[in-house]
Amino acid sequence: MRIADIITGVCAVLMHDSVRTTFATIAVMLVAVCVFQTRSAQSSSATTSQAAPKPLLLEKNEGEQRIWREPPPGEFMLKVSPKNNGSQHLVLGTEDMAPGDEFPTHKHLGQDEILHIEKGTVHVHLGDQERDLHAGGTVFIPAYTWVSVKNAGTETVSVVFVFSAPGFEDYMRCDSVLPNEKVTPLSLEEQKGCAHEGHVIYKDLEENPKK
Repeated sequence: MRIADIITGVCAVLMHDSVRTTFATIAVMLVAVCVFQTRSAQSSSATTSQAAPKPLLLEKNEGEQRIWREPPPGEFMLKVSPKNNGSQHLVLGTEDMAPGDEFPTHKHLGQDEILHIEKGTVHVHLGDQERDLHAGGTVFIPAYTWVSVKNAGTETVSVVFVFSAPGFEDYMRCDSVLPNEKVTPLSLEEQKGCAHEGHVIYKDLEENPKK
């Protein structure tokens, strides 16, 4: 109903004897219409501001390359995320692990993860399970499940990781730098801040200040 139509109705009602009662009813209607229009405008604005995800066709070396702050300075690449292409539901990236490199024991708060081993051999602790996995192997990590992954072989391991929702990529950016930036370590409090930002808990950060 348009505001102009309601005002016209008000004028017509003023011609009758029961003005006070009817005017109160119309006032309530006016407030309801204004609230409805305000909510509709806010909803429309929110929908417009959240742009649709951008389709991607990426080669192996294409994406957002980053370097971990901790030695040795390993590298990873973010390919799909809200900041990379507007994805609101998935995060995908790749990482190479040198012999002896490890993803220390941690658990994600709210995101499931799939880790696919493209090359090499890894030793995985996942909940109460433990085993080696080789090229072509897959690790499914439910949210809130402790996991650690270590390169158990003598060659570089290549993995692809996929998250069911955004979050952990914020930790990854917080604890890394771009290739043209200086690699500087983080303090313990900064590391904990990164973990909080990325919806993740690292066991050694909780139990031992030394990462």
